[in-house]
Amino acid sequence: MEKLFMENGYISLNKYGEQLCGDRVEVKNNPSGDFTMVLADGLGSGVKANILSTLTSKIIATMMDSDMTVEDCVTTIAQTLPVCSVRQVAYATFTVIKVHGDEVSLIQYDNPDVIMLRDGKSVDYERTEKTIAGKKIYESRFPARLGDVFVAMSDGVIHAGVGQSLNFGWERPNVVEYLEAHYNAAMSAKAVAGLVSDACRDLYMGKPGDDTTVAALRIRERQLVNLMIGPPVNPEDDEKIMRLFFGQGGKTIVCGGTTSTIVAKYLNTSVRTCLDYLDPDIPPIGFIEGVDLCTEGVLTMKHVVELARRYSSGTDTYSEWIGKKDGASLIAQMLFESATDVNLFVGRAMNPAHQNPDMPIDLSIKLRLIEDLAKYLELMGKTVKVSYY
Repeated sequence: MEKLFMENGYISLNKYGEQLCGDRVEVKNNPSGDFTMVLADGLGSGVKANILSTLTSKIIATMMDSDMTVEDCVTTIAQTLPVCSVRQVAYATFTVIKVHGDEVSLIQYDNPDVIMLRDGKSVDYERTEKTIAGKKIYESRFPARLGDVFVAMSDGVIHAGVGQSLNFGWERPNVVEYLEAHYNAAMSAKAVAGLVSDACRDLYMGKPGDDTTVAALRIRERQLVNLMIGPPVNPEDDEKIMRLFFGQGGKTIVCGGTTSTIVAKYLNTSVRTCLDYLDPDIPPIGFIEGVDLCTEGVLTMKHVVELARRYSSGTDTYSEWIGKKDGASLIAQMLFESATDVNLFVGRAMNPAHQNPDMPIDLSIKLRLIEDLAKYLELMGKTVKVSYY
């Protein structure tokens, strides 16, 4: 499984009128290659539910990531969770998806059953029942395959529309049918989560009656994307940096006019500019033969970082930039949806064009943008390497 990537994403909808979500998703990527994702649903809603789900998800994820047994995890949870003063119970349901080597393990307690999609169709899997610390736990183990998609959810999903648009809610078979009808092999894990959560929001008519969380895992091949912005401090390093940049393999993005000129010279070609403003706030893109995407620099990157901030959150479905052709949207599609590994090549030379008093852009602004971008990409689960030159 070394060449495969555990792409994950989730969307949470807060119960209408609540500022905190009573569901929580925790992810652990072990250096050994193991992957653990926990979705916990705390009793009720608001602050108490948020505390219960946060404790549950963090404790289970940490213990499972350390290869502790299901029995130890559940017993620890039963002994740790605070007791609700009103209902006199310590209660949080949970779903665990763990990938170890070539095997997937599902551990489920009182949440709707995980949906497994293989080639776009739902696949049934065997469950073994255990009673641990008085709780009925279901455990499943089976080999993982490239392209498998797993969808975990809190009960806010199957309650969507109760008493509003539906009589009995959006039951699990309905969710399966919806996923199969709208499945696309190119969809990212977060796109899958967003697909289901958007449908839930519509069924709730914009006012969720319960905390609603959808978490997805997609087992996919790794995809490297290299992004270069800014020329080197020392012009004598141009060719060396170009060899390093193009020697990585994977897809390439070049940002900035000066950088594009240096790249085109190295590739013995030229920059072809496009004067179409597809978005009035974002400069047009360019074209360089041998480069997958060529855009303007700092102004475009500011938009990319804002999109990354929203994308990396657990509450935004981000769909407005999907399919758009402006520079920021195209970078977002490559970095957020396509990439699993990202190399950022950052030049620290001062750009004379940025010294214009009408549009002053300090070098520190560019460096801060790159730092923020790297942070948000890591929150998305990407492997990020930043190189300055």
